Amino acid sequence: MAPLPDYIEPRWWQGAPAQDPSLFTIDCAGFSMNDADLAPGSELAERMNGTFQRVGLVYLVNTGLRDVQKMRLAAKLVMRNEMRYEAGANPRDTLEPNVYEVGAPLQAHLHYHHEMAYVGTSTTMLGFMAKTAVGMKGATFVSDNLQATDAILATDLGRKLKELGLCYHRDLTDREAFDGSEQIGVYNHWQKSMLTDDPEAALKFAESRGLEVEWGPQRLLKTRFYVSAFEYFEPLDRNLLYSSIADDGMWFDTWPKVMHLPYDQRPLKLTFGDLSEMTREEKALFVDIYDRFGVPIDWRVGDIAIVCNYRWAHGRPGITLQASEKRELGVMLGETFERVGDLPGKW
Repeated sequence: MAPLPDYIEPRWWQGAPAQDPSLFTIDCAGFSMNDADLAPGSELAERMNGTFQRVGLVYLVNTGLRDVQKMRLAAKLVMRNEMRYEAGANPRDTLEPNVYEVGAPLQAHLHYHHEMAYVGTSTTMLGFMAKTAVGMKGATFVSDNLQATDAILATDLGRKLKELGLCYHRDLTDREAFDGSEQIGVYNHWQKSMLTDDPEAALKFAESRGLEVEWGPQRLLKTRFYVSAFEYFEPLDRNLLYSSIADDGMWFDTWPKVMHLPYDQRPLKLTFGDLSEMTREEKALFVDIYDRFGVPIDWRVGDIAIVCNYRWAHGRPGITLQASEKRELGVMLGETFERVGDLPGKW
């Protein structure tokens, strides 16, 4: 099924990386990748942490690793504290202990986004591990958020985001309401997102994450979250863009079994903080801002990337695999933090 006529297609990058990949890529061919190399304080650990502090992104290539738990050990050299994935919009499953699946259909575009920007408790960083890969065809893209922040603040849209903030609307379906039926129009059931079958527990959990909640027809869990479009990043002492069009109904433009729905029936919606609607032109600019500063990560088996959730947004184009091809990325989520939004005088 083709996307609806008002579909805005992301470009992801401008054909050349917005940052030189040598600034964040570490070739592991010279390491044994044994227990000594994967231990805190090792030469590899020092290089990884130095790179992450400078750039906010580390990409390990030629690791020779095939075991996801070994890859996890490498990621943990930077990502020392992990979080349990809760209150997520994407329905993720566990690929390995403490490693999650990406949680989205391969054929769908995943617009640039900052992980868990739509709740009060977010994550500082993410780790990606290539269990299987098909190279550029299955690339993940990251966008330099420092440049994106400067670019959007120079526009009327950026000034509007700064003044009004955002409201994230999410509608989570009830699993029991769809029991025995084809899952048309379903994105994520609240039972899976909130990790409970108890409606009262689900409400309390959502409220603990800063969400306004109410029940709709067929036990549809309707949530709203009001927050700044920016987030203060202490290491750079400045407010950074911390939102994207990924949290709008546009997220589903290429999503099977949901893309046919009109926007007002889709599970996600993004408005300004005063509940006014974004125009199509504003949405197109929001997409374009991130596309200008994109960098591809062309996965090979064993590759590992650790991405700062403040300094980089991430996403990927839809992927169509041949019968013989397979692409599996494991995901780790870093330490949590409570969102503070933007701070005065830190622009």
